[in-house]
Amino acid sequence: MTHASSRPEARAPRGFADRRGRDLIAERRLVTRVSAVYERWGFEPLDTGAFEYADALGKFLPDADRPNEGVFALQDDPDEAGNGEWMALRYDLTAPLARFAAQNWETLPKPFRRYAFGPVWRNEKPGPGRFREFVQCDADTVGSDRPEADAEIIAMACEGLQAAGLAPDQAVMRVSNRKLFDGLFEAGGIEDAGQRLTALRAIDKYDRLGWEGVAALLGEGRLDESGDYTKGAQLPSPVIARIQALLATATVERFSREEVLRALSNLGGLGAAGAAALAELAAIDRALGAMKVGQDAVRFDPTIVRGLEYYTGAVFEAELLLETTDEKGRAVRFGSIGGGGRYDDLVARFTGERLPATGFSFGVSRLASALRAAGRGAADAVRGPVVVIVFSEADMQHYLDAVAELRGAGIAAELYLGRAGMKAQMKYADRRGAPAAVILGGDEIAAGQVTIKDLHAGRALAAGIADNEAWKAERPGQLTVSRGELVAVVRRIADAPHTDA
Repeated sequence: MTHASSRPEARAPRGFADRRGRDLIAERRLVTRVSAVYERWGFEPLDTGAFEYADALGKFLPDADRPNEGVFALQDDPDEAGNGEWMALRYDLTAPLARFAAQNWETLPKPFRRYAFGPVWRNEKPGPGRFREFVQCDADTVGSDRPEADAEIIAMACEGLQAAGLAPDQAVMRVSNRKLFDGLFEAGGIEDAGQRLTALRAIDKYDRLGWEGVAALLGEGRLDESGDYTKGAQLPSPVIARIQALLATATVERFSREEVLRALSNLGGLGAAGAAALAELAAIDRALGAMKVGQDAVRFDPTIVRGLEYYTGAVFEAELLLETTDEKGRAVRFGSIGGGGRYDDLVARFTGERLPATGFSFGVSRLASALRAAGRGAADAVRGPVVVIVFSEADMQHYLDAVAELRGAGIAAELYLGRAGMKAQMKYADRRGAPAAVILGGDEIAAGQVTIKDLHAGRALAAGIADNEAWKAERPGQLTVSRGELVAVVRRIADAPHTDA
């Protein structure tokens, strides 16, 4: 006999979420649809293992003295002295791609185009909406330095977001180039890498702090509302003024991509790297135009910085153009739902030779949440199975025949296999999100009939659908038909628009 004191407490580890059918099925459908787009664009699927050797995971992750910092790591076959290689659960899907490309480059088609999806793990402090395990979906081209490769990733990401369920006017891809700031810093005589990084971190806060807050962080520093002081980049005032002028080109939403490029070009003082950035953005614009990607779908926005120690050229961020409300009813912006850019240095960590690469990534759960916030989930709601009610052991064959017939017709169906009565079975069907319950009582069986209860209609009435009488006339909550009509009637109910419980 087990004593209560020795029983483990049933609890999920912090930062790890249990997810049930509806969320999982919705996310699986999302990935399936996006994957179909990626494959149509010529990207092949790739799946790498959950673990990578820790030294392969990149500069964000463990150093030799702290092999479990930021990741979940273990030692591979340690010897008696405790020596053994550290390996860790992957932090993202890009570092494994870099390792795979370096390991297999001689045999891969070049450029190598792949997409991948799967869980990633981060050993960080969890919080609201911040988990230690989540699913990402990436698409990358390795081995092409052409701006058209960036444009293709951007256009494909736009199509993928629409395939997932977002309307064209519900998201925008904002694009910039990190070389704009490299050139600006060079022209302004800012050579210190730490000073540049501090400045970029300040610029990355533009959406949240506005120009006044960013200007303080570019200068001496800023005291925030909590009383914490953040030391600034201490840039010279002419450089700060040039950054202000550059960022101002993003504040005019009506500007076309070409107009933003013209405004940036007219600024001057962007150095050789800035000139290269403008040339790359112009090539991206031409390619997007050739692919019929509109000005509203993709905009040039120099406030987009992203991946401060990661991206080397073009950067892009997908933003949901939607305001939702928090638990207190306050309006909040959903914001970024994915992003990417050009990273030409990652594979070089393994080979010593620079290998150009560009890609886009989104969090599957976050995009699914965005779709719900955008109101795009209702038409594609996950539907539960039709439930066949059980009354009598003696009539089990009739119930089994009915559920087999429904499944054979491609309708998800289940036979109730508990031991509860009619009322509890109906409650069970409702909790399963069943579109309908199939009732084969003794009277129905004797008469060669079946009673079908439209549970979607009941939910709609409970939700206060306007003109209830007209709804009832069109979709009665319960009807009895001949046994041979079972599939046709259930299909009509299951395929009709419905309201989630």
